[in-house]
Amino acid sequence: MTRAVSHKTGQVVVLAGGVGAARFLEGLVQVVPPEEVFAVVNVGDDLEIAGLHVAPDIDTVLYTLAGRGDPETGWGLQGDTFHTFDALHSLSHEAWFRLGDRDLATHLYRTQRLREGVALSRVTAEIASALGVRARVTPVTDQRLRTMVQTEAGELAFQEYFVRRSQRDRVMGLRFDGAEAAEAAPGVHAAILNARALVIAPSNPFLSIGPILAVPALRDCVLTTAAPVAAVSPIVGGRALKGPAAAILESLGHAVSALGVARLYQDLADVLVIDEEDRALAPQIEAETELRCVVTPSVMHGPAEKRALAQMTLDALAAVVP
Repeated sequence: MTRAVSHKTGQVVVLAGGVGAARFLEGLVQVVPPEEVFAVVNVGDDLEIAGLHVAPDIDTVLYTLAGRGDPETGWGLQGDTFHTFDALHSLSHEAWFRLGDRDLATHLYRTQRLREGVALSRVTAEIASALGVRARVTPVTDQRLRTMVQTEAGELAFQEYFVRRSQRDRVMGLRFDGAEAAEAAPGVHAAILNARALVIAPSNPFLSIGPILAVPALRDCVLTTAAPVAAVSPIVGGRALKGPAAAILESLGHAVSALGVARLYQDLADVLVIDEEDRALAPQIEAETELRCVVTPSVMHGPAEKRALAQMTLDALAAVVP
């Protein structure tokens, strides 16, 4: 895809899922002033547990950017305990989705504010401010949007499939409940259309990016923005670095490779960033999809790798449009 105009001002917008996106954003704010970063985050994973509104992807991004996330799991707060949910389990409460004791404060606050009629985007901004996060982090929509996973066992809510049933069901299709009636959260359309660069994070294309693009007009915004667009492949060497992306690619009939990812994003992006392990696929990706393929180490072990991947992605985007 060729962009006719380049915005030299504006924010770097990132379409973000969970752990992979959070780690990419952690690197991005090392090379771009955090105030110039705008993360549009998936809410298809949200759920109500023990009467609380839980937003896993939003919290993963916020905790990571605040330097408080658990580096081992990628989610939750580092050093958290689970006494409350252990006690709930002893009372026969269905505590299959465990929330940490300090993590509970976030969900209690969010739930209270939502019940007061405050929009999710505003509540997210309040939590970000309290955590000292300077980047703009917003849900893709303030309306209810839930990812439903179609399996041989029936249609499952995302967390039922992902956590309770440990991703053991073969995915036959996806439905984004509420997407058709949803509207993008305030500022999202303008941020994408006026961005100087847009990145589709190394998140699951189906479970994390799919719900974002299902919100009406969001895909069109990505297609029509003058900003150059890069996608970072979450598949390295035929495997997903985290989560069920590889299994879903296979079950839905796509190649389990960076090429399979390229085919999914070829109408949206200008650049695909792939790992050096997949270097041999670059010529085929470029020939088949017309995406510019950038090969670089993409496994983010620590701060240096996160920073390098973010910088390489921005450098590749800067080369797209004069």
